[in-house]
Parts: sequence; structure tokens; C-alpha cells
Amino acid sequence: MKSVEEFVLEALYEDVGRGDLYALVEPKKPAGAKVIAKSEGVLAGVEYADTLARLQGFSIKWNKKDGEHFFKGEEIALLEGDSHTLLANERTVLNMLLHASSIATLTRKYVEIVAPYGTKLLDTRKTRPNLRIFEKYATRCGGAVNHRMGLDDSLMIKDTHLKTIENLKEYIKNARSKIPFTAKIEVEAETFAIAKEAFEAGADIVMCDNMTPKEVEKVVAYRNEYFPFILLEASGNISLETIESYAKTGVDAISSGSLIHQANWIDLSMKMQ
Repeated sequence: MKSVEEFVLEALYEDVGRGDLYALVEPKKPAGAKVIAKSEGVLAGVEYADTLARLQGFSIKWNKKDGEHFFKGEEIALLEGDSHTLLANERTVLNMLLHASSIATLTRKYVEIVAPYGTKLLDTRKTRPNLRIFEKYATRCGGAVNHRMGLDDSLMIKDTHLKTIENLKEYIKNARSKIPFTAKIEVEAETFAIAKEAFEAGADIVMCDNMTPKEVEKVVAYRNEYFPFILLEASGNISLETIESYAKTGVDAISSGSLIHQANWIDLSMKMQ
């Protein structure tokens, strides 16, 4: 797993390669630059940009923090250093801010819809390869709560797993003796019958997957009456248009991969002074 330092240096190397040819022609001089918002959004990526600045020897003064809203035309940050360094790092800084802020911006829209219902918004493992930590950081900046980072931090029994399990109750009982004490067990349920089986088998969390809001309401009512200590999550077919109908059901959390894979890039630019 890459550290933030390794991540930003790899991103820089991808762009700079063996060196910026501009620096072979023009001597370096003291310089400054501004990051300007060309559209509105929610800022994310400050931690990564700061790390790159520290490693590359330039400074960034921020007018906004991670998670804060910005509007078109606002000056988000002021960079200071020498011209060679600022110009070589320009695209890497902007790409990190653009990628993370775009995810945070879409995530905030979802959060604002579910917040009145007290429902947590969760991300998923539907992330781009090698970008999971970065993209899940971006959803946090937007106000979401991270779901599991990988297969090693909680046990989720999905529909594909259920095909291989003959007795769910016995499986969960056996799992308790083998997985870490702090790891939760979540069972994915596509029907009320499977959800009921998961409750009775001793799951910590039951995910209502691809159910309609009416079906989820039925599961919530049953949970509330018989298993109030078990958490409920809704997932599948979650969009900006549908998420409120699921939040109204009374589930504890809603997860959606669209926070990341449906995020459209906002517009930021860097202007040299």
C-alpha cells in the first residue's frame, strides 16, 4: 500500500519523466501562481498537494480547506517557489485537486439529501485500481463515511459467497472464532427471506441489496421489532434521484459506488503571476 509521499511522487514522475524540457531553455526565477476555480464545487486534495509541495520545495497558502465549498472565480490557493518547480508541478497539483474535488463535490450532493434523515452515506470498493485510498479520502472530504477498505477489515458475505455456504448460521459461528475480534460480519440480502436468515444467523450488518424502498421498509420493520441491535444498509440502484426514497425507509446507512465512478470533473486552473 503506497504512502501519500509515494503516491504524489509517482504522479509527478508520470508527468515529468526524465525532466521538464522547459527548464533546459529558461533560467529559473522566483515565481508565484494562483489556483482559480472555474466552476463551483467542494475542495479535496489539500493533504496530497501539501505533501507534494513539501517534497518539491514550494509553498501553498490555502484560502479553502478540504471539505469547504468554493464558487466560480474564487482564488483557492497561492503557490510560491521558483518558476521551474511550479511549472513542473502544475499538472500534478491540478490533477490531484480536480480528481479529489470532483468526487467530493458529487458526494456532498448525496450527503445533503440524506442528512435530514440521520442516514450515513457510505462509499464502496468500486474504485479505480491503485486509487482506493485517494478516492475514499475524497469521499470523506465530501462528507461520506468509508465502507470497508478491502477484504481484510470486515467480512462481507455477498450473494456469490452465499452460493458456497450450506448453513449460514454455522458459517458465521465458525467465522467468529477465526476473524479478528473487532471485525464485523455483514451479509448481503436480495430478498426479505435472506435478510431474515441473516438476522437469525447473527450478522452484525445486513445489506438490503437491489431491493425497492417498499421491500427495504419491510426489512426495517422486522429488524426494529426483533433485532434492533443489527445495523441495516441499503445498496444497489442508488442515485441522486432515488437516494431519498431509501433514506426515508429508516436504514442506518446507504452505500453507493456512484460517488466515485459517476463524478464529473469540475474545472480548476493555475495562473502564473
